[in-house]
Amino acid sequence: MSAKFAELVNQAERLLPLLPWPAAFEKDKFLRPDFTSLDVLTFAGSGIPAGINIPNYDDIRQDEGFKNVSLGNVLIAGYKEDKISFLDPKDAELFIKLKIQSFEVQVGLHELLGHGSGKLFIKNADGSYNFDQESVVNPETKEKITDCYNENETWDSKFSVISSSYEECRAECVGIYLCLSTDALRIFGYTDDSADDIIYVNWLSMARSGLLALEFYSPETGAWRQAHMQARFCILRVMLEAGQGLVTITKTTGDDGKEDILLKLDRSKIIGVGKPAIGNFLRKLQVYKSLGDVDSGKKMYDYYSDVHDREEPHFLSLRSTVLDRKQPRRMFAQHNTVLEGDKVGLKNYEATASGLIQSWMERFPAGADLDQKLTNLWQKEKPFFTD
Repeated sequence: MSAKFAELVNQAERLLPLLPWPAAFEKDKFLRPDFTSLDVLTFAGSGIPAGINIPNYDDIRQDEGFKNVSLGNVLIAGYKEDKISFLDPKDAELFIKLKIQSFEVQVGLHELLGHGSGKLFIKNADGSYNFDQESVVNPETKEKITDCYNENETWDSKFSVISSSYEECRAECVGIYLCLSTDALRIFGYTDDSADDIIYVNWLSMARSGLLALEFYSPETGAWRQAHMQARFCILRVMLEAGQGLVTITKTTGDDGKEDILLKLDRSKIIGVGKPAIGNFLRKLQVYKSLGDVDSGKKMYDYYSDVHDREEPHFLSLRSTVLDRKQPRRMFAQHNTVLEGDKVGLKNYEATASGLIQSWMERFPAGADLDQKLTNLWQKEKPFFTD
């Protein structure tokens, strides 16, 4: 897989022009990153990511570079599902067969060409700009660009609380948009009919993830509790808005007599209906990000993030069914490394709740003074950041 990711890096400068924004909105120079697939012994956190793009600072990614890591065995272990909800039997069978393969494609495109693409327009301290003010226009208004980031402003400081989810949405859109490219799929070894199935399962997975995301919305506060889930719900909204039967959501009754949901994706309309809809949405996401246009970006993102029952498919009602059909959260009892004299040993745990608890207790033992260690690290890094 590392070889495939390395080839994706090699082909990045051919794939980036396929994205739906003008060339002026792309980085002046693509800084070729390292992209490696790793198998990890353990990931010491409450959540295990499938892929990582670092650093999280757009200005550093734009001017200095970035790197990507795909956690290969996390993909295999973390994205298996025994029971597939909300799909018909034929789709569920294909989903189980190709979910991991399609997700490998999505992770590669999401991390490298999603988080790694796009330019921020900046006004420097001396009054100069990092773009041509005379020739570059806003593709949404067709007018010259008058507002952008000041030198001391960043993506996160301007877009604040929506920045993380907005950026994940942009990267997810890049993934499903570029997976339609035969050149991109060829890198991952899909050149025959299997390529169409990979595309279909990737888009189907994104639509279904948007439906499952309703679990992470709190009607009481009107807030989303997870950035990726909010992003995927927005993408589902865009697919539904495209119309023409691209995606349909129908309330049904399950074999158990309880309320259920059937989500369908029309394979024949992915290119003709889905691609332009996602492309238009993705272009706006990038343009508003490039210009630091918080008002336009937030207005659009809030619109697609809105969970309501004002019209079909009545998302608040669907949320109740999603919660009723919720499957137990997958838990991972991870290894720990231990020092045995001058050697490093690996300690395994039972795949049970008690094994998971024991793993955490031994990873973060009492008396290890972890809080003080974290505080010391924070103090060392503090001079490099402004308040």
